[in-house]
Amino acid sequence: MKNRITELFNIQFPIIQGGMIWCSGWELASAVSNAGGLGLIGSGSMYPEILRDHIQKCKNATSKPFGVNVPLLYPDIEQHLEIIVEEGVKIVFTSAGNPAKYTSWLKSHGITVVHVVANLKFAKKCEEAGVDAIVAEGFEAGGHNGREETTTMCLIPLIKANCTLPLIAAGGIGSGAAMAAAICLGAEAVQVGSKFAATHESSAHIAFKNEILNAGDGGTELTLKEITPVRLLKNEFYKEVQQAYSTNATKEELAQLLGRGRAKKGMFEGDLVHGELEIGQVSATITEVVSAKEVVDELMTNCIATLKTTALFF
Repeated sequence: MKNRITELFNIQFPIIQGGMIWCSGWELASAVSNAGGLGLIGSGSMYPEILRDHIQKCKNATSKPFGVNVPLLYPDIEQHLEIIVEEGVKIVFTSAGNPAKYTSWLKSHGITVVHVVANLKFAKKCEEAGVDAIVAEGFEAGGHNGREETTTMCLIPLIKANCTLPLIAAGGIGSGAAMAAAICLGAEAVQVGSKFAATHESSAHIAFKNEILNAGDGGTELTLKEITPVRLLKNEFYKEVQQAYSTNATKEELAQLLGRGRAKKGMFEGDLVHGELEIGQVSATITEVVSAKEVVDELMTNCIATLKTTALFF
């Protein structure tokens, strides 16, 4: 399957692994790249030298292209970017910030830049900033999300109709059929998070992976919009947040409740009670922990089968 995205990244399959904090270390990124997709190291949960270590280990583990996801709202951004340049990484996905801030600088160092958006306004800003591709992430996605609550099914055709850049669909992509649907809507690739979070190579704690398997329909919710919108599993911490809302907590009180290190506590250390458990709605369909290669293979096999089946109707 060749298109502008596979050619842009020099990859076999139009499948991008989400750069998820506490889940996307070098083992996952290299496994996805070796399977024919594009693996991403999630730098948002890493100190600068930890990021350097993960990049070096990823280079040793794969000869295929891989990238780094850089959330622009996190500290140490400029140190991260300097390390990325020093280590020769050629693909960067930026998110949670203004695409114009670092795109020109990154491209001046020969780096392909992709930015994640949740609405048309920022998609247009991406074109103005000169990024190479856009990830359009719908409301279904886990972790930090857009305030607009626009679903992937609505977001992809909206941006496709108004932008010319190659488009990557994200949010609710957990099967080959969903991948085929995204392609039919105008995407040229998909970015998958939750399915890869629950793989053997994911750096998430096994307790969190098992909790993903237990998530049912309606088991997640987008909350904490006053701070930064985030989709969470409904554990005890989530219930504390809801209780705070019921007493009309202020933004400052919500921030105090969130505190620091909640995501690490939940996803990396396995505290299912007090931790922040970030995952997408598609978690309700995940039933087992498998390898990253199995995820890539299933996506491609069933995507192609779905598209062939669809063609039979015409």
